[in-house]
Parts: sequence; structure tokens; C-alpha cells
Amino acid sequence: MKFIETRGNDGIKPKEVTFSEAILNPAASFGGLYVPKSLPNFGEDFLKKHIDSSYKELAKDVLNSFEIDISDELIDEALNRYDEFDDANNPVPVIKVDDNLYITELYHGPTRAFKDMALQPFGVILSRLAQQRGEKYLILAATSGDTGPATLETFKNRDNIKVVCLYPAGGTSDVQRLQMVTEDAKNLLVLGIKGNFDDTQNALKEMLNSKEFKKTLEENSIKLSAANSVNFGRIIFQTIYHIYSYLALVRDGKIEIGNKIKVIVPSGNFGNALGAYYVKKAGVPIEKIVIASNDNNILTELINEGKYDLRDKKLIKTNSPAMDILKSSNVERVLFDKFGSQRTKVLMDSLNRDNHYELTKDELNELQEDFEAIYTKEDEVLKIIKDFLNSKNYLMDPHTATTIKYFLQKNDNLLPLVAYSTAEWTKFSPTIAKSMGIKVENDKEALNLISRKFNVKIPANISNLFKKEIVHLKKIEKSDIISNIIGFLKS
Repeated sequence: MKFIETRGNDGIKPKEVTFSEAILNPAASFGGLYVPKSLPNFGEDFLKKHIDSSYKELAKDVLNSFEIDISDELIDEALNRYDEFDDANNPVPVIKVDDNLYITELYHGPTRAFKDMALQPFGVILSRLAQQRGEKYLILAATSGDTGPATLETFKNRDNIKVVCLYPAGGTSDVQRLQMVTEDAKNLLVLGIKGNFDDTQNALKEMLNSKEFKKTLEENSIKLSAANSVNFGRIIFQTIYHIYSYLALVRDGKIEIGNKIKVIVPSGNFGNALGAYYVKKAGVPIEKIVIASNDNNILTELINEGKYDLRDKKLIKTNSPAMDILKSSNVERVLFDKFGSQRTKVLMDSLNRDNHYELTKDELNELQEDFEAIYTKEDEVLKIIKDFLNSKNYLMDPHTATTIKYFLQKNDNLLPLVAYSTAEWTKFSPTIAKSMGIKVENDKEALNLISRKFNVKIPANISNLFKKEIVHLKKIEKSDIISNIIGFLKS
């Protein structure tokens, strides 16, 4: 399978690249992204074939269906990372919470968030490719809280790889911050950036396209890549669990193969939702993908009104911080798939230049064929957490709670709903405590209180964070990022 560019080709880069080229060098022409030229068929025959498959068996066939230029041996090595999850036989539990509501728990990996689903195997593949080619790579990751820990975890101490992780100082939970700043491998640099996630992500994008910075890297024989969902190496692994979720409902007797479902995805950078869109288009019977947002409801406006307008928007810090994003990178891939590269370039140029774009009525109708959207306010998030713990004995994090509003509003819907839980409660324990009307001073106090009160276990890789030494102390201005990275590369 070949990969092409969302904004067209600049005449300098190849018009088509392989999967390995797309993940090693994710910056496409005109600041665009790489997308598959075509999609596999994940329709009825594929689903029947995997009705009794393990997650790893399904994952391998999905990757092979994309015809990626990666050896079976390397694919197996990458997928073995799922053996390190809580249950190697079922790394992605799909839990029935109500008669018409299932929750797919994507957080059972080492950093307790859904980013592990993609980044743990992706890191194996990218680092092995670098070693095979005798090349050295710098991986840049901008994080709103979960990508950073998962990136650092998968790449730490790997040969031929250095990682720089940028996070918004003060914009993550204590646990998320500790997961990053306590990682002590010599090939890692973690920098707190004074600003919000959009500031951090924009700084990364500028670096990926900076000729001056690339020249500095070339002088040091280092190539540039990324671990964010701008990299299709992330997205391909985020298709798998949507298929697995559908099959889980078949195995549970809720549906038969061919029956439709809806999925509800808490969305920030839109990679999780994009994975669902691709498998829907490839034949999995998903009626609609419901995009759940918090008070930063830019995606709700886009899907309901056809406007992507940042001109009067300021980022709001919420109790679901991984979704505190205004520029969602992966929306571009959907625009390309529906409207082509020429229109996508016009829309993205308008967003970058004027901070807005607007779809035509026909374009909006086409977008709404696949997507619905809601947003959940701060107080609603807290109420949902409390109510589901009390009535269903189900403990969820605030990002998961944003998906539940759709179920509560649409519970007369005849189609089964699958909501995606993107983080474990342990990463946002003060919010859980607040939902119960309990005031706490910090994450450590909240974790212990909730663990005792509700008889739930704190995983060792969370509780041990508070004993580890903080090794990354820097909090810097955006203007100082490049100089800090160059210093790290030369050290």
C-alpha cells in the first residue's frame, strides 16, 4: 500500500511513499499529512474470520491487510508489547455497563491511557527500522498529558532514537506530569512549555517544517520524526480496537455480524475518532461516530454547524485536560478523504492564516453522514462520574464521562452504543474526589482516599511515581525550545 499527501504534492517530495517512509518522515508537502491511498476491506467476511480471534491475531491481520512494508517478524515483536498489559489475553476489555451501553477500556497498558494501544507497538517498529537503516532519529512529541508518558515509555533506552517531549507546564494532572519528569533514560528530554497544548503542538509543527532546524539535524546526522497522531504509525494501531469492540458485542450476543452500532469517542486531536472513521469506511457496520468534547467544543461546532472558527476562541482549562485542544490535527485527514487535496489545502491554509474556515452546505451534509457531536460541561462531567459510580458501580475518568452524556440523552436509541474509555481513574483522581464532594490537596491524597473508599487498587506503576526522583526540571518559553533541543542533541 502507498501513502499520499492531504494537501497535494509540492514537486519535491515523492508523490507516493511506503508505510515505513510515512512513519519515519511524517511531514508531508505544504504542512500536510500522509494518508493511505486506499483502505482494506474489513467487511462481513473479515469480521466472520475473526469472531474468535485474540486481540493480537486480529491486529496482525489488520496490519497485513494494509499491506505495510514491515516484516512479519517485526510485526510480531511489536504486538508482543500487548503481553505487558494487565491481561495479555484481553488487553482491551469491553465492559457491559448498561443494556445498551458498552465501554471499551483502552487504558490497561503501562501508562494507564489509550495512547499505549498505539505507541507501545509503534515504538518498537520505528526504532527497529532506524537500526536496520543505520539511521539516528529525533522523535518530537507534543502532549496534552497522555501521549508524552506513552512515548517516553516505548522509546526509553532504545538505540538510534532520542526523544524530546513537550508538555504544557501546569496543563496536565500531577500523575501525568510525574510520568514524564521522572523518566531518567539518557535518550529522553522532557520540557515544560509555558503555554497551553495548542501552543505546544504548534511549536512542534513549526519545528517539523523548519528548514533551519532540519539543517542543524543534518549536520549531526539525525533525522526528524514524530510520535503524535500526525504520524500514521499511530493511526494504524488505532483502527484495531474499533474492530475488536464490534466483535466483542457479537460475542456477547448483543448483535449479529452486519448489525449496526454507534461509537462515542472523547476527542482532542481526533486520532481515535479517525481510526473509527477508517474502519467504518472499510466495512465495519458503524452507523455514526459520535464526537464527545468538553467546554473546548470546537469539534461540536464543526460537525453541527460546519464552522471551524478560532477567531473568538480561547482555550479553556477543564477537568478533562487531554481534550483541551482547539486545533485538532486529524480532522484534516477526514477533510481530505471527503473533499480531496485541493479543497483540503484551501481549508487548512484558511485556518492557519485566518483562524477559521467554513464548509459548504453540501460538505457539511457529507460530514454528518458519518459524524454526530455533543459536548459535556464541567459540572455535567462530575455528576456523571458520581452517578455511574453510585448506580452502576463503575468508576470512570473525566474524559470517559464526556461520552456518557450521549447515552443519557439518546438512551431510547435502538442501536447499541460503544463508548471509549481513554484513561484510568488514577490519572485524574482529584476530579473523582471532587465529584464526590471531597476536597483533596493533591493526586497522592486523592488516590489513597478513593482506593480506600471504593476498594479499588492503585497500580504499582502509578503509586511508585511518588517515590521516584524528578529528573526533568525545565519549564521554558516557546522561543527557547530549539536551543534546548540542540543542546540535548549535542550532549
